[in-house]
Amino acid sequence: MGYALLKLLHLGSVVIWIGGMFFALFCLRPAAATLEPQVRVPFMAKVLGGFFSIVLWLALAAIASGVAMVVWVAQTARSTGAPFNMPADWMAMAALGLLMLAIFGHIRFALYKRLQRAVTAQDWKAGGAAITEIRFWVGANLSLGALIIVIVVLGAAT
Repeated sequence: MGYALLKLLHLGSVVIWIGGMFFALFCLRPAAATLEPQVRVPFMAKVLGGFFSIVLWLALAAIASGVAMVVWVAQTARSTGAPFNMPADWMAMAALGLLMLAIFGHIRFALYKRLQRAVTAQDWKAGGAAITEIRFWVGANLSLGALIIVIVVLGAAT
């Protein structure tokens, strides 16, 4: 039961994070693009600020639950006298997940700060440029998340 709850926390965190990125790129951004810059830029800053606050907790939950699951499986294997060798798909998931976390850190703590400064200064051009950079890196993270899903599903099938 404990392992299943960890897996639920892990999967739930990832689903919300990846789903939020998909929504932001393919639904929110096109709709917001119809707004004038002086409305669009503060609106996107507000929406992204809320989303990034949630993603910070989701990413931490995904990392913590992932580590806990690996430790759980390793301890279970050791308690039976069996060796523990982390599967390649788990290693790929961990490495790419950490890369996603690093990219998110760049988005949240560098690019989003740039967007906030532009909104404060009412510099809509700089704000638009920050949003464009954020969009690029969110797209990169969405692609990595999709790749992780492919790796894990195909890895589980073998």
